[in-house]
Amino acid sequence: MTAKSPLSGRNIVLGITGGIAAYKSALLARLLVKAGAEVQVIMTPSAREFITPLTMSTLTGRPVITEFFTANTGEWHSHVDLGLWAHFFVVAPATACTIAKMATGVADNMLVTSYLSTRARVFVAPAMDLDMMAHPSTTRNLETLRADGVTIIEAAEGELASHLCGKGRMAEPAEIVAALEAAAAPETTLAGHHVLITAGPTVERIDPVRFISNFSTGKMGYAIAEEAAARGARVTLVSGPVALHASHPAISVVHVESAREMLEAAQKAFPDADIAIMTAAVADYAPATVEQHKIKREHTPDCRLHLTANPDIAATLGAAKRHGQLLVGFALETDNEEQNARDKMQRKNLDLIVMNSLQDAGAGFGTDTNKITVFRADGHTSRYHLKSKAAVAADILNEIEQCAHSQA
Repeated sequence: MTAKSPLSGRNIVLGITGGIAAYKSALLARLLVKAGAEVQVIMTPSAREFITPLTMSTLTGRPVITEFFTANTGEWHSHVDLGLWAHFFVVAPATACTIAKMATGVADNMLVTSYLSTRARVFVAPAMDLDMMAHPSTTRNLETLRADGVTIIEAAEGELASHLCGKGRMAEPAEIVAALEAAAAPETTLAGHHVLITAGPTVERIDPVRFISNFSTGKMGYAIAEEAAARGARVTLVSGPVALHASHPAISVVHVESAREMLEAAQKAFPDADIAIMTAAVADYAPATVEQHKIKREHTPDCRLHLTANPDIAATLGAAKRHGQLLVGFALETDNEEQNARDKMQRKNLDLIVMNSLQDAGAGFGTDTNKITVFRADGHTSRYHLKSKAAVAADILNEIEQCAHSQA
């Protein structure tokens, strides 16, 4: 028997805007209907140039709304009623234009007017060319939407309609459905639990303008934080310097810079935590001394740094771990991956370790995808194929919950 989808019986407004990725909206609508949802499509006028209302109406079983009223009958479409009807409000694809209108409240079409009227949880799946995606105005608008509580389903990297390659492809329909199902799912075993997560790089200062760090962007840690919060957990996210924002209200972010600051923050939160997940890429070394003034090449032609080892945050928490706490580590390896990961799990008293390899395309720093293997202290091993980091976050938390059940 197939498990019932959490979206069964949910009302979903699906907004479609004028981009080539609109063709994916047909499959998205089909998957939502198959999951048992009622789907009402709203199309912007330009969206009709890419996919027809007839296609979407046939797939959803409901007339598609494109204007404020039907021209031949004068029937008025109430954006207020639509907004109140919806349990979820999804815009996929979301062009740069529509994102800008949503962020600034330019309600000149039925879709944006309905968005401004809805009380539903809103999801946006951007789709555009890579330069538009990276433009400061788009970045600002997405940050505004996040601050307003909108969940951004990150665009993927790949070949775009311009035949350039980069970030801007709309997330696949199955990934969007998975994000909605996670939001609609009832609370799991994480409800009422406190989860501590470290994320991003640490920065070790050399002088006022230079530092030692690494290429971590924090995407994996932030994705896990969002997923844990969506499952009912109270999350403390200790974050190194990243260009990310946590959107879920159950996430409390503690911003730090250095490894020692991250250790201090983690130690403060750890005694009350039920689960600690160490995703941060902590710098192994820091300069022994930090210069108070900028080092001048003219004055110091031969500059040598004396580095000292930073504290091992995972090992420190592992030594302090009490009965019933779960401690999860990460291992980014380049060689002898499995043995190194298992050794690290044992040395640091971890319950699970998540391994990924820089040799796997699409895994590692800066990507929107990851490919992981999860080792448990009880000997259980799970291997996963390449997925979006949001999907990987769900896999990791499923593993943690299974581990918690086995230890109960």
